[in-house]
Amino acid sequence: MSSVKESVENNHSTPTPTVDLDEIQATILRPRPAPYFGTHVLLRVNDAQAGRAFLRRLTPHVDSAAGWWSAVTPWLSVAISYAGLEALGVPQDSLQSFPVAFREGMAARARHLGDEGSNDPKNWDQPYGSGEVHIGVSAFSDSEEDRRRILAIAREQVEGFSGVSILAMQDFGAQPGDLNSLGYKDGIDQPAIEGSGVHPLPGQGQPIKAGEFILGYPGESGVPLPMPQPDILGRNGTYVGFRKYQSRVGAFNRFLQANGSTEEERELLAAKLVGRWRSGAPLTLAPEVDDPAVGADPQRNNDFDYANDTRGRQVPFGCHIRRMNPRDTKLTRLTDVNIHRIIRRGTTYGPPYDRNALSEADDEVPRGAIFLFISARAMATIEFLQQEWINDGNFIGAGNERDPIVGLQEKEATFTIPKEPVRRRVHGIETFNVLRGGEYFFMPSLSALKWLADAEN
Repeated sequence: MSSVKESVENNHSTPTPTVDLDEIQATILRPRPAPYFGTHVLLRVNDAQAGRAFLRRLTPHVDSAAGWWSAVTPWLSVAISYAGLEALGVPQDSLQSFPVAFREGMAARARHLGDEGSNDPKNWDQPYGSGEVHIGVSAFSDSEEDRRRILAIAREQVEGFSGVSILAMQDFGAQPGDLNSLGYKDGIDQPAIEGSGVHPLPGQGQPIKAGEFILGYPGESGVPLPMPQPDILGRNGTYVGFRKYQSRVGAFNRFLQANGSTEEERELLAAKLVGRWRSGAPLTLAPEVDDPAVGADPQRNNDFDYANDTRGRQVPFGCHIRRMNPRDTKLTRLTDVNIHRIIRRGTTYGPPYDRNALSEADDEVPRGAIFLFISARAMATIEFLQQEWINDGNFIGAGNERDPIVGLQEKEATFTIPKEPVRRRVHGIETFNVLRGGEYFFMPSLSALKWLADAEN
C-alpha cells in the first residue's frame, strides 16, 4: 500500500471521490499490504436461514473502501457464488438478472477459458468446481499476528451454525522480498480508477471509468453496465474471478538452466519471459542489467510505454506484461485496452521460490498463486484474456505462442525474443503454472450484504 500513500504524498492532496466508498468493499480498491499475510476461506451454506444469519454476523466486520489509500489493515472481504445466492434463498427474478457466465460458473465455462488438459476442471483440487463453494471470505493483513486476529473474527461468525461449514482454508503471503512463487516481484501494474480518490501513479495513464470495475457507474462507453436487480443488490458491487495455480518451480528452473549457460543469461531470460526483472524493474527502463532501485520505486517501476520499442527488442511482444497490458503497442486486432483491464489481487501460498529446485518432485510441492481478478465484467474479461491474450499471440504479432508464465502450453512450445541480427527462438516452454481450481463470485456492497441477510427478501 506504500505506493498509493507515496502517490498521495507527492500530489499533496487527494481528489474528491465520486464513487460511494462507504458502500464498496475495501478489497476492490485497497492494494494488499507489503509484506502481506492472509487466508482465503471457502464455505458452504447448508441451510438458508443459517447462511443469512452468518452474513448478518459477518457484515459488520467487512471493511468499506472509505479512505482506502491510508487505511490500516487488517480487513475482511466476502464474495458469493451463484450457487451460494441460490443456497441463501435469493428470489428467482434476482437470480436471473445475473449474467449467464456467472450463473454457469467457472468450471462449466472451461471451454471458453481454454481450461483443458492439465487445467481441466476434472483435475482441480476439491472443492473447486463442485458447486459446493457458496461463500468466499478473504482476510488480509500486514502481520501474522493481525492475520490470526482477523481470521479468528471470521471463524467466530461460523461457529455455532450447523448450516454453514468450512470447506477449505488457504493461508498466503509472507514470501521473502515480497516475491511470487516463481521469484518475481508482483502486483505492480494496476489500473487507475476514475473517482476512487487518488491521483494515478506514473505510468498508469488516464484513469479508467469507474463503471468498468464497480457496478452502477458509467463505463468507458458512457453508460453503466447491466447489474443484478434490485438496485440495492447490484449497485456498488462487482464480480471476482478466483483462480488457484500451482507453480511448477522445478520445470521453470530446468527451463532456465537449459537455455542459459550463466546466471546472468538465465536471469535475463527470466526477465524476457515477464518483461520485468525479478526486482520488478521493467526492461524498458533497465534493458540490459537489473536495477532493483527502479523496481522498488512506485514512482518509476511502472512509468514507461513501448514507443521506443516497436520491434520488441527490449520487451518481447509475447512476454507476460506486454500481453496483459499492451499499452501503446500497435495491435494486429483492434482492441480497446481499457475495457480489458482488470484489478488483480494476487496472493502467494506455500514455500518461497527456490532457485535450486530442479527435480520433478519440486513441481509437486504445493506452492503457487491465488488471484482475485476484479471487474464489473470479470467473466467476459477473464474469458477474453484467456482466449485472446494468454493462449494466443496473434493479437500482438506473436503467432501461436502463448503466455510463457500463465499460458497452457502445447508440445514443442516456443518463445520468441526479437534481437539483431536474428531473432532468438527459445524451445521447451512448459506450463509453469497449472490451474488447480477456480470460481466466479459476486462481491456485493455492504448494503447488498445486509439485503442478502434479510430473511424477508
